[in-house]
Amino acid sequence: MVTAVLTASRVLVAISARSLGEVAESLTLPQFRMLVLLHSRGAMSLSRLAEHLAVNPSTAMRMLERLTAAGMVVRDTRPDDRREVRAALTEQGARTVVEATERRRAEIRRIVQAMPARQRSGLVQALRAFSDAGAEPAAPSRQPEPLGW
Repeated sequence: MVTAVLTASRVLVAISARSLGEVAESLTLPQFRMLVLLHSRGAMSLSRLAEHLAVNPSTAMRMLERLTAAGMVVRDTRPDDRREVRAALTEQGARTVVEATERRRAEIRRIVQAMPARQRSGLVQALRAFSDAGAEPAAPSRQPEPLGW
């Protein structure tokens, strides 16, 4: 099972890398992950970002500085606690997440369409359980999927 998930994850990482490269070549996958976190969970503190990314706060701060310089994130401090740095997406950052996600969605749709129809519902159920176990919020759905999911 682990081997199958690991193999599938390589496909998904390749899709992510391609979709990101087409939208914002200079972003790394970890930086994009930070943008996705801010997009899906809203503005949050640097320490919470570091926790979600499983990195040290200093690493998260460097990522945040690069994304701020690129105009994708704004950061500020809370008026009541100037030590707490908070980050939020800019319009450009949100647009980057949406565009890359749409490109990924199209490529995933193409791959799923190539699967036998009888295996699709099982895939959906397994992936939802996997995402729930990993505490990942569901990706926003723009419309019902035409593939019977």
